[in-house]
Amino acid sequence: MTLLDVAYGRRPADTVIVNGTLVNVLTGELYPAEVGIFEGRVAYVGQAREHGPDTKVIDARGGHLVPGLIDGHLHIECSKLSVTSFADLVVPFGTTSVVSGLDQILVVEGLPGVRRFLDESKRTGMRIWWGAPAKAPYTVPQSNVGFTFGPDEHREAHTWPECVGIWETVQEMVEHGDPAVHEALELARRNRLPVFGCAPLSDARRIAGLAAAGIRLDHESYSHEEMLEKLRQGIYGIIRESSVAFFLEENIKVVEKAGARRIAFCTDDVHAADVLAGGHVDKLVRMAIKAGVDPVTAIQMATINCAEMYRIDHEVGSISPGRLADVLIVDSLEDFRVREVVAGGSVVARDGAMIAPTAPPARGEVTPFPVRQLTAADFVLRSDSAEVDVLAIEFTDQVFVRRRRDLRLPVVDGVVEPSVEHDALLVTVVERYGKTDGPNAAVAMVSGMGLREGAIATSAAPDDNNVICVGASRDDMAVAVNEVVRMGGGQVVVVGGEVRERLPLPIGGIVSDLPAHEMAAAETRLDELARELGCPLPAPLMYLFFLSITAIPDYAVTDLGLVDCVNLDVVEVIQ
Repeated sequence: MTLLDVAYGRRPADTVIVNGTLVNVLTGELYPAEVGIFEGRVAYVGQAREHGPDTKVIDARGGHLVPGLIDGHLHIECSKLSVTSFADLVVPFGTTSVVSGLDQILVVEGLPGVRRFLDESKRTGMRIWWGAPAKAPYTVPQSNVGFTFGPDEHREAHTWPECVGIWETVQEMVEHGDPAVHEALELARRNRLPVFGCAPLSDARRIAGLAAAGIRLDHESYSHEEMLEKLRQGIYGIIRESSVAFFLEENIKVVEKAGARRIAFCTDDVHAADVLAGGHVDKLVRMAIKAGVDPVTAIQMATINCAEMYRIDHEVGSISPGRLADVLIVDSLEDFRVREVVAGGSVVARDGAMIAPTAPPARGEVTPFPVRQLTAADFVLRSDSAEVDVLAIEFTDQVFVRRRRDLRLPVVDGVVEPSVEHDALLVTVVERYGKTDGPNAAVAMVSGMGLREGAIATSAAPDDNNVICVGASRDDMAVAVNEVVRMGGGQVVVVGGEVRERLPLPIGGIVSDLPAHEMAAAETRLDELARELGCPLPAPLMYLFFLSITAIPDYAVTDLGLVDCVNLDVVEVIQ
């Protein structure tokens, strides 16, 4: 028996969903329909047919049948959850597909690591549609990582069935002609793969260049006017609402001006506590409806719109014959709460929880990073002057955006110490892969983190996942970095030489198999302690691990040092 036998009515389906109202995202219609499924794919949608003695019946009990939701741009590893744990977190909320670059495991373990994560996803109710990163790491100048990704790796990656395009094509790399990125774009053109952009705070001139380069879509608009300009110049728009970047309320305004046909949703970076409290892509659907978007239109934005812009609508995005049988049962479209989740033709979640937790694959032995023991002397800015002018990275109210702050600080015994009084803390990035002599511990200064004492550190730190640490005490910074190294990856808060909180991340030094509720509790403890130490930021550890991203203006810090993200160069901390 084949799918066609069931579609043509020559054989009964192995599974049927009955007593439901179809939300047909292809036409915008609502009508009663039976969904027949064979071996995980939809065979027919419409009038009820005769069932066989072995046909499994899923009773929707009057609910609406909605396609599985798609997250249009997601860094899974930023959740610090393994693929298995993350899937078990979001599937009950209706997310059955995500588009991800898996870029963090890529720079840690290379293509074999990506392969393991993709294979792991097949054991879950969540499908990963993989975008091969335009280049990895994304840092400019390029920081030191375990594995790089360039044209040679693209040639292999483009043959993988999971590869659906080129991920996170940073606008500076396009505009300034990065040879590896432009070669990747040419390979994509030859292989008919779409290219996904990363263009925050972009103007009309730059948007024109991105469109001319073949950028198909973008998830980084800081205003609805910016998104509208991208739409006008032929680039699809993805509205982002993450755990720290709240842009939906602003960017949903573009729907009134341009319609929703070329717009989708993404969460980009989320942490477990946020999803458990408010949902995942379903939350964005509810927010859009609250903002005045018609419920069916909002559902289309979370399903078929996203599938079409990524050219995966022949597989997902609608409940129609031939597509994967990912179906949600929702009682009210206006309230949009997922009651049951069917993934691949089987009910996997009900009433906000997995029916059975997914067992993760066996993991290898955890070993410390190849970094020697560090001391306070490794985190020093030196000067022969009595006081110095320092360029510090200042956090702003605009999420991720870091500006320049000029400070004049005293020098004590030839060393520029962190100053709580001046809100000037030390930050270091320690190369964790053993690629350099050292340790290679770059030192800079930050403002706005607000710690009055202690230090916080993490090895989950895109784009390079080196160990990054901010502290009011060089001694505490050494303890924090050494503990992350010893654990083989994780996050810690240190006060007075004592590790007060720790979160091991043993898988690649970036994620863990902890269940989501345990991860949420651990994240809460870390962040609350950081706030007790004076940090005013809404998510201290998350803000910390974004400090190494050079694609975000105006300044970043990598293992190479303080980076001017506009001129794309390493600059001196002491001016």
